[in-house]
Amino acid sequence: MELKLNFYFTLIFLLFLLLIILFLTPSMIQLELRILPGCEKEVADAANGGSEEHKSECIMRLSWALVHSRQAEDIQRGIAMLEASLTSSSSPLQKKEKLYLLAVGYYRSGEYGKSRQLVEQCLEIAPDFRQALTLKKTVEDRIAKDGVIGIGITATAVGLIAGGIAAALARKK
Repeated sequence: MELKLNFYFTLIFLLFLLLIILFLTPSMIQLELRILPGCEKEVADAANGGSEEHKSECIMRLSWALVHSRQAEDIQRGIAMLEASLTSSSSPLQKKEKLYLLAVGYYRSGEYGKSRQLVEQCLEIAPDFRQALTLKKTVEDRIAKDGVIGIGITATAVGLIAGGIAAALARKK
């Protein structure tokens, strides 16, 4: 009886999650489809006539939107924009923000080592930057998790090879 209740509870919970995903995902995609073109238009308008400061702000907004996108190509575009603009950062605040966004971009593209390196550079500029501290912990947790998974896969492979060798030796005898 208890097993049956657990099964039904799990089934209801999974259906609830599916409904949430079905209703929230389209609205999130629509939001993303509106934000990126708006930011791109802002950058184009600022390039045609506006101060360098305004242009820089527009590029930062577009970079933010790109590195937070669901599309890998957008994330790579955001990384490229941020790297290109990093050398022109005049203030430590701008450099901190760009390094943080670069770290987010690299994290989201699966390059955790590069992300950790950038977030550490960011924290050298602003040691109390909460978002960077949170990202650093997230990156380190992910690196540790991937390491454990890698060790598990390696141990399994070694076990299978050793088992195969042992079975082959046992057959020979």
